[in-house]
Amino acid sequence: SDFIREWLPWRTEYLNVILEGEQLAKGGICEQCCQAEGSIRCMSCTGVHAWCGPCAVKAHRNLPFHKVQRWNGTHYQATSLMDLGFLWHVGHGGGPCPQAQENPNPEESGYVSGEGPPNYRRSSRSQMTIVHTEGIFTHEVSWCSCPGSDPIDLHLSLLRERLFPASISKPKTAFTFEVLNHFLIDALECKTSAMSFYQKLKRFTNNAFPDRVPDRYRELMRVSRLWRDLKHRKWFGFGHDTELDPGEGGLALFCPACPQPGINLPPDWKARYDSNTVTRQYVIDGNFTAQHMKMNKPEMDVSLSDGKGYMVSEIPYQSHLQQSVDNKERSTCSNHRAINAANINKSNLRSTGIGATACARHGCFVPHSVVDFQKGERYMNTDYSICNALSYHSENITTALVIYDVGCQWSVNFRSRVKSSSSLFLPSGLEIIPAVGKFHLAAHKLSCFPRYSLNFVKGAGHLDGEILETLWAPFNKISPTARSMTQAHRQEVYDDHMRDSNWKKLVGIVPSLLKKYKTSNKCLEDMNQAYEQLNAVLDPNKVARWELDAVKAEADRGEALDIYLLRGDKAPTFHEAQLKLGKNPVSSSANLGSVAWLAEGISIEDSQDQLRYELRQLPSPMSARQEVKTSEKRQRLSSRIEKFHSTGQAFLKGLEIDGAFIPQDDPAFCVQEDQEKEDGEFWEDDDTVLEAPDEEVQELASELMSIWMPSSIGAAKLMEIGLHDLLKEEMELRIGQANDCLDQLRTDLGSKAMLYRQNFRTANSTREGTRTKKEIQKVVVRINKHVRSYQRARKAILRLDLNDNIGEKFKEIQPEDLAVSKEVTEENRFGQGVSKMAWFWMVDGEQNLLNGDSGGLMEEFYRINWLKARARRDRWREEVSLVRHEMLWTTLWFQYQKEIWETRALQSTEPGKEAYASKQVELWSDFTKKAGLMFQGKQMECI
Repeated sequence: SDFIREWLPWRTEYLNVILEGEQLAKGGICEQCCQAEGSIRCMSCTGVHAWCGPCAVKAHRNLPFHKVQRWNGTHYQATSLMDLGFLWHVGHGGGPCPQAQENPNPEESGYVSGEGPPNYRRSSRSQMTIVHTEGIFTHEVSWCSCPGSDPIDLHLSLLRERLFPASISKPKTAFTFEVLNHFLIDALECKTSAMSFYQKLKRFTNNAFPDRVPDRYRELMRVSRLWRDLKHRKWFGFGHDTELDPGEGGLALFCPACPQPGINLPPDWKARYDSNTVTRQYVIDGNFTAQHMKMNKPEMDVSLSDGKGYMVSEIPYQSHLQQSVDNKERSTCSNHRAINAANINKSNLRSTGIGATACARHGCFVPHSVVDFQKGERYMNTDYSICNALSYHSENITTALVIYDVGCQWSVNFRSRVKSSSSLFLPSGLEIIPAVGKFHLAAHKLSCFPRYSLNFVKGAGHLDGEILETLWAPFNKISPTARSMTQAHRQEVYDDHMRDSNWKKLVGIVPSLLKKYKTSNKCLEDMNQAYEQLNAVLDPNKVARWELDAVKAEADRGEALDIYLLRGDKAPTFHEAQLKLGKNPVSSSANLGSVAWLAEGISIEDSQDQLRYELRQLPSPMSARQEVKTSEKRQRLSSRIEKFHSTGQAFLKGLEIDGAFIPQDDPAFCVQEDQEKEDGEFWEDDDTVLEAPDEEVQELASELMSIWMPSSIGAAKLMEIGLHDLLKEEMELRIGQANDCLDQLRTDLGSKAMLYRQNFRTANSTREGTRTKKEIQKVVVRINKHVRSYQRARKAILRLDLNDNIGEKFKEIQPEDLAVSKEVTEENRFGQGVSKMAWFWMVDGEQNLLNGDSGGLMEEFYRINWLKARARRDRWREEVSLVRHEMLWTTLWFQYQKEIWETRALQSTEPGKEAYASKQVELWSDFTKKAGLMFQGKQMECI
């Protein structure tokens, strides 16, 4: 904004300078010959110039794609270099062919003859349309007539001029290499269609009358396919290894950080690594936006790279589909759209979508593993994709993690399907661990959570399994264009975009791993601290037993992983919680009267809190019945307070207490109380409404009266007047009050979580859901009540604690601490990698709850949270280790590419091939050096 403000005063001046450029340049005199009229200017050259026609042609001898204009007496008008006499000589570096005069009958070659420069005899010429980044140009071309030149090879002559011919015989159209590269990058980065790209070029050429520009859209479609194929074969070295066929996936990049034996693993990797470290991690998913229409004449389609990239070879894949049996297996877990959509068939579509497999840790598409769907997402499709992915550069790797949205169902009969198929193969001895991505796992049945959650897969690291979902977004932008392409063209387009996606992952792999390294170390520190804090308050015997269960579950998997499910079936009732509240610690003081008096004071505070809560439920103004009931409650409470203060004079030794305070309730813990109103409560009224009494003449209401207790005076004053025993007694009672509140708070939070889990989320009707919601609201009111009581106890403890030792134990409760325990309600939820328990679940003194054979819901809470805290710590520990290994593997992958091109450079016998190989060596050397420098001190050492 500051730059724009700075520019605004200059806007008019800028506009004047731009308009000055429209006048006749250089006074209309040619700047080169200084004699002829300088009516020609170039809009592509820098600076202001004025030439005559011949001088303009001479100045642009090697600049055929500059746009020139001619002064017509009043203004500049678009013209062309060809109109000025420009002749493009092909074959002699821009100069005329010395043998041109030896071909007096150019008509025999099939080309139109034209006049050339002075003293230049007739030669073979033709007009050509040439498409460039600046627009579409028409030029007269003079062909080479040297002995041995063949009209059949004219297309090769254009190619040597960096012009790609649109046809082999008698080319009339050519595309510059530059415009083809522009189109490829535009298509990859901006998802520009060929039509939009050519429309842009037409507007560059003639924005007012684009219909006057030659239409070469179909030629662009055809030539761009050929150019893309040549570029890829060049990049992957098949211009050097001409005797080799690319093979399946031969024109595809894969992930540099994933372990690949023989490529980026050390020679002794089998002895150095265990199976948990060298595990291939895959994720498979479908995209139903990537549809494909049936072709009218499929027999006319020509493929350039079938199966050479990421999409599978068509003929073997179709053979597999014909041999496979569609069992129409429906999911028994949840109503998964992908599987249950298998019966959907659209008659006008050849393909209803595509399915792809990618590396789960870095999001790189696996070569030769992308398949077309015919009727939704069937196992016969995904099996073919997964089997191809499992066999790609994975020799001797014995473990593979396969993450699939419906992995719980897909994995049941996968091996039997492979065994019964002649077209599906798996590496021998391969163990496949099925899992479900964290986001999709929330839609599964609860029983799927422990068995297919990535949180409990040993060696998986910190993984969400949803990275492929992020890769589909750019493909959805090209799907409408690819939908109506021919099958071969569509395959090449998808291959190209997947290759580009992997290339961008490769370019960013070094900073990506560094970011992961930093994040994983920080999270490991946090999760390890949370785990140790939880361990410190638990019974070591129980922790040891849980540890054995966790180790066994990781090894056995399957049903053994059900230890991560909550075993409790029912939360304690409200009456059980009330019974527990009566078991407050009793003071050891002999003065029982003072203890009873102090207990009565705490009870009065609770009664005041209850009355304030009830009054918050009343409307304003109150009805007559409500007014009467409120007055009665206030009178009874006022009598209790008066009696309490009268009795307290004896215990306080007649101490006169000055000042007053009004009890305040924290608004954060008074929410949702208005939803607690029920039938039959005291606020049900008749139709008579009374005006509220004047607050100025009304006495202080009993629910707002001060309750004077030793904590109201303070520890220092009590010690000064010798009320040590009274201080200790209230301190013990207040600690008991705080402990009871925290105990009941944990119980009610557990009840709330169980209600969510057992009733609210599984409600089969609106009525049932509403009833459960009311039950939850009741629990919320009790939770807020416990918190308010705890706050009163905590304030008293802080005033009575001389050394601040006890006060440190009882921390402040925040509203976010009262969230439903998602370890119970959403055990299969997304985002558990950095979960922590609130502080009051781990306070000192709670260890007794787990000593002996107490069992019950509280033990289940601690067991589940301990198991998950351990799993989170282990996954982050694995993540740190994996990232360090991936740094090494990435460096070795770059080194491998460098060595391949060094070999090609040494074996090259042609200068061009040797130069390109040397260029690639330098490229991969730069990648290797950058990785080595950035990973220094972080990656695993390669001994």
